[in-house]
Formats: sequence, C-alpha cells, structure tokens
Amino acid sequence: MQKPTIPQGTRDFSPQEMAKRNFIFDTIRDVYHLYGYRQIETPAVENLATLLGKYGEEGDKLLFKVLNSGNFLSKVTDEELQSKDTLKLAGKLCEKGLRYDLTVPFARYVVMHRNEITFPFRRYQIQPVWRADRPQKGRYREFYQCDADVVGSDSLLNEVELIQMMDEVFSRLRIRVAIKMNNRKILTGIAEVIGEQDRIVDITVAIDKLDKIGLEQVNVELSEKGISRQAIERLQPILQLSGSNNEKLSALKQILAASATGMNGIREIEYILDKVGLLSIGSGIELDLKLARGLNYYTGAIFEVKALDVQIGSITGGGRYDSLTGVFGMPGVSGVGISFGADRIFDVMNQLDLYPAAVSRTTQVLFVNFGENEENYILPIISQLRKKGIRAELFPEQAKLKKQLSYADANAIPYVVLVGEDEIQGGRVTLKDMQTGEQMQLSPDELSDHIR
Repeated sequence: MQKPTIPQGTRDFSPQEMAKRNFIFDTIRDVYHLYGYRQIETPAVENLATLLGKYGEEGDKLLFKVLNSGNFLSKVTDEELQSKDTLKLAGKLCEKGLRYDLTVPFARYVVMHRNEITFPFRRYQIQPVWRADRPQKGRYREFYQCDADVVGSDSLLNEVELIQMMDEVFSRLRIRVAIKMNNRKILTGIAEVIGEQDRIVDITVAIDKLDKIGLEQVNVELSEKGISRQAIERLQPILQLSGSNNEKLSALKQILAASATGMNGIREIEYILDKVGLLSIGSGIELDLKLARGLNYYTGAIFEVKALDVQIGSITGGGRYDSLTGVFGMPGVSGVGISFGADRIFDVMNQLDLYPAAVSRTTQVLFVNFGENEENYILPIISQLRKKGIRAELFPEQAKLKKQLSYADANAIPYVVLVGEDEIQGGRVTLKDMQTGEQMQLSPDELSDHIR
C-alpha cells in the first residue's frame, strides 16, 4: 500500500509548531489592533475574473485554477481539446482559482461592501494564499499572509505608521531586520530618463530580480525584453548608486530632474523619511533603488523587509496602490498596505531559536486516573481550575501509572496530580513537579495558587 503524501510546497504542522506559529500570529495581531486595524476574512476561492490580470503575466501563470464542478468538459469542443491550447482550455474548464494574495480579494471586498464601509478603512487579514511556484527554501505553494491595509486615504502618514508597525512586530519577535523602501514613481522616472517609459513593467520585473540573479543576468533579461542597449547602459549607474539615503536622494534629484513623476516620488520618500526621523525606530531604513516589487498594482511607496541574521527572501512587503479598486468599477480609492510572510518568519525564528520559553502553552497539570471514585473526586476540581484559567486535563483511561507519567513527559506537562483513597479521605491532592520530582499535599484551593 502506497504511503500517503502531501503536495510539494505544502507542510504539516505539529502541536509544538502550531504553538510557535500562533505566537507569531498573535504578535502581529496585537500590533495591528494597537493601530486601529480590524479583521475581515475572504474566501479561499475567488472567481478567476477577479484574479487574472492583477499580478502581471508571471503572476497569472502562478494562479492555481479550480476545475468547474460537474461535467467540466461540456463547454469544450473536440477541436479545442485536440488543440491542447492550455491557456484557452483553462478559460473554459475553470471559472475559479485559489487566491494568490490577500490584496486583490480585499479590493474586491471594498467594492462589494462600499455602502457598509466608513473611509478611511483599516483592515487586517491573516489567511493562507496559494501560488503554483517552484518550491524551494523559504518559498512555498501554500503559505500564510498577514496583511494590513488602509484604503480611502492619500495621506503619507499611513506609510509612516506602516513602517512603525513593521518595526514594532520585529522588535517584539526579536528579529533584526532592515526595512528597504523605494517608490514606483521613482522607477517610472528612471524609465522616462533612459527613454523606455513604455516598458516600465518589463524594467521593474527584471530589476526586482537583481538580488536573486545579479546585475549581469538582469541586463540579459532586459535585453531579451527588447530594452535598447543604450537604455540599459544609462540604467547601470542608477542601479549601482550607493551611500546614505540623503546621498542617494541628492544624486537622484540630478538624474531625474527632467521627470516630473520621478521628482514627485523623491518628494514622497523625503516626507516619509523626515516623519520617521521623529520616531524611535530600531530597524535600519534604507532607500533601495533595486527594490521594484514585481506586482503591477503598486503606484507609490514600496517596502520590503530583510532579516539580517538569516539568508532568506523578504519576510514582509507592501506598498501603495492608487488604482486597484478601479478595475472593479470603483476608481479614485487610494490604498496602502503591508503583508508579513508568516511562514518565512516562522523559518527565521526556528533557525535563530527566538521563541520565549512559555510559547508552547501546553497543559499545565495532568490528573492521573486511578478509577471511578477518583474520577468523581477529580472532575469538580478540574472544572474549578479551568474556570481560573489553568490548563488541565484528566487522563481518560485507568492505565498504569508509568504510562500516565510517560504521557505527561512526552507532552511537556510540568505538573501531575495524584489522587487515591488517602487524598479523598483527607480532602487533599498530591501534586508532583515533573522536573524536580518533588511531591506535596495541597487542598484543592491551594492547588491553583501553587500551579500559577
């Protein structure tokens, strides 16, 4: 019989791993609440019409498509089947797809619920997304995103607060990070001054791969996309700009002087950096002109967070998107948001062992089961402990003591309570510390105080 498996790029998580993941989710959720963000959820499956065309050509290829239910071949002719045109067939066979991210479904949500929403609307979502990507270290086909977005506000103060939120989350998780920032208007300005303003998508998709494949391969990709040799040469010194944020901005002001769009992007970056300078931000903030974020819907500031002590891709990203809801018939609603990559953060924290000792939140006390009389004495005591917030369980079978103590050990339960005839007669319990082996007799009222 063949052993069961799971699809490549997906993972099972044990109770211990889920305790760690919930620590990450709870940390992010707490920070979102601090800044006034409220939770929503959207379906795992969206209509393909909602998803297609929002992530660029490469993103569309990575969408998981769901076969229509019932006789999914009913709308397909024999000629179409024999043509083996997968894209055309997918359009006929599939009307739905698994969501690729949480931002496009959120834009759809805003448009559908516009009459119920008060703007500016701050929402967060913590849900899984799916991408038909090639699995590798830090890259999964199913993974969680933890998004926070504010829509209905053009103010750059939102970007400033998002930087504070990113810094606060990683400070609480004790991960040292660099927050990288750029602006799509600056990238548009660069495309204009090198004479390729109509090729902004090709340029940003290639530039976004700079850290992964290096400058030489990026130049090859630009050339293959039809960018002129002269434009590629003009691009080189811009991509290699170095120095402080202020030095880069000074150089950019000269390079982009002829581009009104580019100069507007510089002003936005300066505003954000000036406001952030008034705050106590522990993470380094770097203007990174190589940062492009391949998604087509960004229009202003863009962000990416890199862990400093682990080799892994970005662990948070986001940016401003001024026109996303327009594709759903609701133009003029500006939005900006970030997304924490919980799975990559999980990998980073595992590698650096950054979890607090009490993260597991296991059962605090196990009651040994010696028989029915003991059960009847124990059950009301357990009920009272749980009402006081103490995590307690009763071993369900009358098994040998060794087996029950082994169960406590295997589940890292710190205390065991033993109750026999003597304890019942005296109205007491015996508490055993599983680490030290020490035992003491206590009243049921004293028990809760001691476990705490």
